[in-house]
Amino acid sequence: MIGVALSSPVQATLLVAVVLVEAVGLYVGYGVVERAVAPALIETIENA
Repeated sequence: MIGVALSSPVQATLLVAVVLVEAVGLYVGYGVVERAVAPALIETIENA
C-alpha cells in the first residue's frame, strides 16, 4: 500500500471485506438490471 505496513491478519480482513462489498454490489446491480430487462425480454421470447 501507499507507505502503510499492515499486518497479515489486517490485510486478510480488508481483502475479505472488499470482496464482500463487491459481491453485494454485484448482487444488487444484477437485480436492478434483471428487473429492468426481464419483462421486455420475456415478452419478446413469448411473441417469437
